[in-house]
Amino acid sequence: MKKESGFLAQFKDGIITNNPVFVQLLGTCPSLATTTNATNALGMGLSVVLVLMCSNFFISLLRKYIPSQIRIASYIVIISGFVSALELLIKAYLPSLSNSLGLFIPLIVVNCIILARAEAFASKNKVLPSVIDGLSMGLGFTFALVILGSIREIIGAGTVFGIQVFGSWYEPAVLFIMPPGAFITLGIVIALVQKLQARRKKYVEEQEYEKRRLEREAGIWK
Repeated sequence: MKKESGFLAQFKDGIITNNPVFVQLLGTCPSLATTTNATNALGMGLSVVLVLMCSNFFISLLRKYIPSQIRIASYIVIISGFVSALELLIKAYLPSLSNSLGLFIPLIVVNCIILARAEAFASKNKVLPSVIDGLSMGLGFTFALVILGSIREIIGAGTVFGIQVFGSWYEPAVLFIMPPGAFITLGIVIALVQKLQARRKKYVEEQEYEKRRLEREAGIWK
């Protein structure tokens, strides 16, 4: 039961509490460049999920055999192997996605989220928790990208996943599918997330204070 709650905590941490994009501010380059629409965002996010899971698996498996002096270079070699395989698969089976994402698929090799999880988690933990960590952080990254991509596509084109949302009356704000729109959208979403987290933290602190006050009044303060 403890293991299950630990895995659930990992998912909550990766997707919400410690989201790699909105909280840790990692991977901002692909977050800005590949979110012109929700389809590209989802494709990029799922690609990172696969690479994160596979690289975390092998790095955790080999963690005791990789010399610390060359660990970063070793991680990059492992990650690049999976990225190369993924790039070939996408080119073969999803050529339109490959054309849309372009250079950003091979650049997954140096994505700071993947290197950060390899160094901070996979190299110090067992295989299963490392794979779960890769899945949770990857889903958090995908979640962030899809939110950004959907907002930009809806406002900038009036569609989401290519499906028309508004009628012919809607005049798209093309700025949002251009580079400035990426910065504006990311900034607004990060601000909202930070505001919500601050409110939650304040609520938790107030609840803790109230609990201690009641304990003191009841004469069971330790």
